Amino acid sequence: MNWRVYNDLAWTEHIISSPEEYKDEALYYIDIIKKYINKSSANILHLGCGAGGLDYHFKNHFQVTGVDISEGMLKIARETNPEVKYISGDMRTVQLKNKFDAVIIPDSIMYMSTLKDLQKVINIVISHLNHNGFFLIVTHLKEDFQNNNFVYSGENGDTHITVFENNYLVSDTVYEAAMVFLIRQNGKLNIYHEVHILGVFYAKDWQKIFKDSNLKVDIISMDHLYDKYIQENGQYRLKIFSGILN
Repeated sequence: MNWRVYNDLAWTEHIISSPEEYKDEALYYIDIIKKYINKSSANILHLGCGAGGLDYHFKNHFQVTGVDISEGMLKIARETNPEVKYISGDMRTVQLKNKFDAVIIPDSIMYMSTLKDLQKVINIVISHLNHNGFFLIVTHLKEDFQNNNFVYSGENGDTHITVFENNYLVSDTVYEAAMVFLIRQNGKLNIYHEVHILGVFYAKDWQKIFKDSNLKVDIISMDHLYDKYIQENGQYRLKIFSGILN
């Protein structure tokens, strides 16, 4: 999938959100992982790793392998985290030789817009986990979802970037993320736009997939991660599904 946002415009990622800005979120996940994985050199597989902002902090605690479908984001990730092994791949189909102490998807499961694709990803998670391995998936539920507008911005020297994102439900379990990038460089303005199709599923659908996959999950609410970016008093409620593969 050749999204311009994640390829030609990937260079904007760390201007909008520098790796340092991911610290609090990363430490939150690290604390959860360490409650389940009690070993000094745990290896984790990060599916949908993007430009490596979270890995910038994960690498100080774990051996990290990152997988992403977008070469533009992987280029930034490799430059940011040369210590991390990055692999180009689709989280629905990627097959690595290694198994891992933990497999995590903290930021991209929403790109699975059908339950069939979601099941494929869960199968990939299971196939890459050691016995008693830990998994963590962050998503939102249909019951909690609402249409929202977000604004992100950042600058570096003579480059100033503002991104507007509108999340809008277009069917029962599908929403559009319409993004507009305003990029000013040396006073010249360029405007780019793109629409991504994403999925949002009911709790019962997630529960069925986990049950069919013989996975027992714990659920944690994480409701304030994007508060500073949301406009008009919107809410973006997230759930963390986690558990151990027996």
